[in-house]
Amino acid sequence: MPDSTPDVAAAAEIRARIDTTKPHSARFWNYFVGGKDNYPADREIGDHIKEIFPGLVDVAVTSRLFLGRAVRHLAGEQGIRQFLDVGTGLPTADNTHEVAQRVAPDARIVYVDNDPIVLTHANALLTSTPEGTTAYLDADLYDPKAVLEAAAGTLDLSRPVALMILNTLGHVADYEQARGLVRAFMAGLPSGSYLVISDSTATSEGMIAASEAYNASGAVPYYVRSIGEIAGFFDDLELVEPGVVQVTEWRPDTGDSAAPTVAVDAYCAVAHKA
Repeated sequence: MPDSTPDVAAAAEIRARIDTTKPHSARFWNYFVGGKDNYPADREIGDHIKEIFPGLVDVAVTSRLFLGRAVRHLAGEQGIRQFLDVGTGLPTADNTHEVAQRVAPDARIVYVDNDPIVLTHANALLTSTPEGTTAYLDADLYDPKAVLEAAAGTLDLSRPVALMILNTLGHVADYEQARGLVRAFMAGLPSGSYLVISDSTATSEGMIAASEAYNASGAVPYYVRSIGEIAGFFDDLELVEPGVVQVTEWRPDTGDSAAPTVAVDAYCAVAHKA
């Protein structure tokens, strides 16, 4: 029987990195989309923010629906077969690989996160169709070169890749640094690749108040940005219609009864690298 001690030690190290006494963005978001992978600290700040700004629940739900529409468009209409999902978050329903492989069973997906909570759930992300592949990298948004080098073990970086960075860039406090990270990732991908970003925006007093309350809770801060700053992530790329819009307005499905019809403080876009 193989020695399992290293695996046990690794699992213990991962658990030691998890602090359940403070809110956590992945667990907080999981609570808002109806998941069960959260703790009292996450639910407490979640309920507090619901009182301040109930619209943040709509942001969580509609941002998730945008992910599905963007992946279906890229896999179904643009023929993209490779996806690099950076800042994966906790698995829920209709993750990137599930949506992509439903359209294109041979799609290959690499998830990237360096959070111990997400790492403990990584096996849920590693299911795949027989024709396709999924992989998980315990890696850092702040090191695009290392991420791309590791992703090359699963993806063919000489062929187009869809880079997904959803509800993640707000963790990067400095805007120019965030833009630089996006540029570094895209520089390592070939022509024909796509960039998909969505993020919360400072487009209402309620959202700004919710952001301030979350950042005061002891969680790792998350900064909401202007619409113009979201648009700046796509400089030098060709925006796919309808451009930079609210997540509810990006190629909406008319039959999607789960989507709130109210305006939301979250913007997104999909863009093409020529």
